[in-house]
Order: sequence, then C-alpha cells, then structure tokens
Amino acid sequence: MRPQSVRTRITELFGIRHPILCGGLMWLADANYAAAAANAGCLGFMTAKTFPDPGRWKEELEKAKALAGGNPLGVNLYISQRPEENAMLTGHADLALQAGVHSFETAAMPPADLVRQLKEGGAKVIHKVASVRHAVSAATKLDIDAVSVVGMECGGHPGLNMVGNMVQGVLAALRVDIPVVIGGGIGHGRQLAGALAFGAEGVVLGTRLLVADEVWSHDAVKERVVQADETSSRLVLASMRNTYRVIDNETARAVAELEAAGVKDYETYREHVRGTLQKEAYEDGDPEKGLLSMGQSAVFADRIEPLGDIIDRMVDEMDEAMGRLQGLRVAHEAAAE
Repeated sequence: MRPQSVRTRITELFGIRHPILCGGLMWLADANYAAAAANAGCLGFMTAKTFPDPGRWKEELEKAKALAGGNPLGVNLYISQRPEENAMLTGHADLALQAGVHSFETAAMPPADLVRQLKEGGAKVIHKVASVRHAVSAATKLDIDAVSVVGMECGGHPGLNMVGNMVQGVLAALRVDIPVVIGGGIGHGRQLAGALAFGAEGVVLGTRLLVADEVWSHDAVKERVVQADETSSRLVLASMRNTYRVIDNETARAVAELEAAGVKDYETYREHVRGTLQKEAYEDGDPEKGLLSMGQSAVFADRIEPLGDIIDRMVDEMDEAMGRLQGLRVAHEAAAE
C-alpha cells in the first residue's frame, strides 16, 4: 500500500488513505473485492443485490470484515425503478450496519427512506448520479454526506445527457457544496490528479477494476477487457430511456438492431437484457453473452493483476502528474519595496 500523499474531504469522511472509491459492480463486488480495496487504502463497495438471501449476505459481510483487517468497508445499495426489487434493501442495510459497516453508496432512484435508516445507524452515505442537475438535487434534498457524478464515459448507466467529465466534473464541484467524487472513464492517475484540480475530492472506479485478480469473473471476460480500447464499448437502450454502456458484443449488437428497427415491446428485449445472463457470462467465460458493463477506461486496463497493484500504480501516476504541474509553475519574485 502506498503512503498517503493527498488529504481530501473524501479521505477524511471515510477514513481512507487514498481519494479512490471502488464502486459497486453487480455480481462481482463481493467480500474479496471490498477487502482488497480496503487493504489498498481505498473504499470498496460490496453490492447488496448480488446476495439476495439474507443469510448468505450476512456470511459475505463477515468474510469481508475478516479479510479487511480493520480497514473500512462499504456497501452498495441500488434503488430500482421497480419497488418490488427494493424490498430486500432495508433488511440488508440493517445487517450491514450490524456487521460494523458505516460507509454506503446509494445509486439510481432517490433513496430518502433508505438514507434516513442509514443515518440513524450512524453511517456515511454517498449517492451516485449521472448529471450535475441530479447532484444538486441530491445534495439539497437528501441527508447525504457526499455525491458521486458519473460522466458519459462510464460503464453501466451514464444517464441521458451524455456530458463528459471535462465539463461535468468541473460543474459538479462548482455547484455542489458537499464533497464531490467523479466517475466515468477514470483509470489513470493523471485523471485522478485532474479530478482534484477540477475541485472534486476523489474518483470512483468501476471498469478499471474488472481485470483485478480479486474479481471472480472468468479470465476470458477479463481478457476481453484487456484487449479493449476506448472505442470497444457500445451504448444501448437509450430508446428505453435507460442508456447502458457495455462491451460491444453479440448481445449488445442484437439489442442495437432491435432499437434501430423501432421495437418498443420490452418483452422482445428481455432475454438479451436480463441480469442473470450477465452472471452466466462471468461464470462460463463467454464475453459475447449478456450486456456486460464496460466503460471507456478499459483502455487503461492493460493486464490482469491484483487490485492493490492497480491502486498503487494510480497513486504513483497521480504523484507524478502533480509533480509535473508543480514544475510548470512560474516563480514570481516578490516586488521590490
């Protein structure tokens, strides 16, 4: 683990060494992932919905706690537009609090009741959004401690506005008073230095970590990410107002063809977009199967390696970039009296 080289409101808020959050990856963000992030000086979020059974979830929390060696752990709580899919979250949040987790990432729909529950339990909450407008709304209407804003470069759901981080990252830091974290396309330490220069307090990683040893998916899927460049993803489901950036594979192209044909019946899409198809792809190593989240930062994921090595490299790159900027500054001699 690299020594701490910067201190921000995010490192202070979550009690971590580096201003790097390792976001919740559906099906993949388990105890091994969260503990690896913790031991690298970051905060990793386990995805509660990956473990719908309460008993199994409790076991995973205890495993993460044992592996993390006292370092902070996080939990991701994704709030769906379909209320029936959110029924489990209250119980899972309670189990996480009981296990000593005090850092939570909420995402998607406004989580007012869930945030109230978490805050009453003494937790810190960061809410993830896909636009500055939603960041401002969340910061003013929800009792949250920080907000993460993801740009159009991100894997998964970048929203509908398609604004990149060069604009959105700066605007968010200007318009939101609580700590802001930037996500989407982040995979290099120079970007981390840039995010801090924008006024953000840190970054959140997703795609960059798909190639980590501690992520359990099949190596064939990881190799697909390693071979990817900044053009290897595809946007689908914008016609359903649910834009999704994924690996440009057979499934994504099939969905794109349905959209191009003007198909509106969701049932026609169901077999292509069901989440369990993603899990099957991760299990059997078929990167052509399912809508597999992948953002443009795949271009930086050039090898399969331990998560800690990825973080160490990013911190080194950040330090180098900040040193370069300092070296570019022009010294101004004090004016003569």
